[in-house]
Amino acid sequence: MSAIYLLIGVSFLIALGFLMSFIFAIKSGQYDDTHTPSIRILFDDEQSESKN
Repeated sequence: MSAIYLLIGVSFLIALGFLMSFIFAIKSGQYDDTHTPSIRILFDDEQSESKN
């Protein structure tokens, strides 16, 4: 029975770590630009002019 309490405590700490890293990513602006990645595939890549 004590192993269950240990596993619940460890899983709670891991979940708390993931929550803190998610909040840090939100506050640092990781998810600010949501429009550009969806249209990036529509743009052509620039071709190099060094072909002779």
